[in-house]
Amino acid sequence: MSKQKPRFYVFLKKTVAFFYGKKRFEIPKDILEEPTVIVGNHTQMHGPLMFELYYPKSKKIWCIGQMMDKKEIPEYAMQDFWPYKDKGVRWFYKLLSRLMARPLSYIFNNADCIAVYKDARIMGTLKKSVYALKEGEDLVIFPEKRQAFNDIINEFQDNFVDVARLYYKNTNKELAFTPAYVAPKLKKVVLGEPIKYNSSLSSEENKKIIIEYLKEQITAIAKSLPTHTVIPYENIKKKYYKKSK
Repeated sequence: MSKQKPRFYVFLKKTVAFFYGKKRFEIPKDILEEPTVIVGNHTQMHGPLMFELYYPKSKKIWCIGQMMDKKEIPEYAMQDFWPYKDKGVRWFYKLLSRLMARPLSYIFNNADCIAVYKDARIMGTLKKSVYALKEGEDLVIFPEKRQAFNDIINEFQDNFVDVARLYYKNTNKELAFTPAYVAPKLKKVVLGEPIKYNSSLSSEENKKIIIEYLKEQITAIAKSLPTHTVIPYENIKKKYYKKSK
């Protein structure tokens, strides 16, 4: 389970929550009785922030490993946060990324995070994730990549589904994946009906079925809500933001 947080981090979290404003979670009854993997749209900083501040259950959030290392944050920030900034202002964002490195490293290392890597270290990520699930914590993942699926979300990276295979080997239980639509403009997160890993299918078959289901369900949730501005994965100019309908 999550360890006790440093007092300064608790103070910082409460301060952020005060200025960020209250958000709510809409969770269907009779789900999440067992630990689950919640998969949502990233919405820039909003997805991780809303889950860290307001998710009502114990959880761990997947966080790219570079954001937990102050030496790697500046380069990663320029690649992921601000890749589209004009040349005339890039110097400012390079400076800002260096100034942010230490405080961001402190925040992510004290938040309910598991570091994620795209190399051999991914096995450590999966093992820590399975341990968290076995301890009764949910796992929160935002797997979008820079390729559009539709006007609501991007395509997903697929390796996160592998956690279900390892979880099944450890527990003989089929892990559920729950779709979540993060709607900052509506000040809420809406969870949908889960889909379970099927131990009788291959890893690739599970990835295809689960990912397509999650993308379609997240889209359906978004379109079922009142028309609103969709916050995209990419940090782009607001004039390019789209509406949900």
